[in-house]
Amino acid sequence: MTHDKPRLPGNFACAPGMRIEAHERVSELQFRQMAAQLSRLEQVIERLERRLWLAVYGVAGVILAQAVQSIMAVAP
Repeated sequence: MTHDKPRLPGNFACAPGMRIEAHERVSELQFRQMAAQLSRLEQVIERLERRLWLAVYGVAGVILAQAVQSIMAVAP
């Protein structure tokens, strides 16, 4: 009894090459996604840095205002 196996299409013969191409496409997509996430993360860090400096300048302003107020209270 002979078993007839279905013949594979001719372009299937280079399956390892197709796997490599598919892996390269997936890798490219992953790198693009990582770059996009890195860009968003950098934007978040920049906003956080601006808020931090605003807080630092606010604290410095309060300290200077208290110093000026105490000098004005002592001076007649």
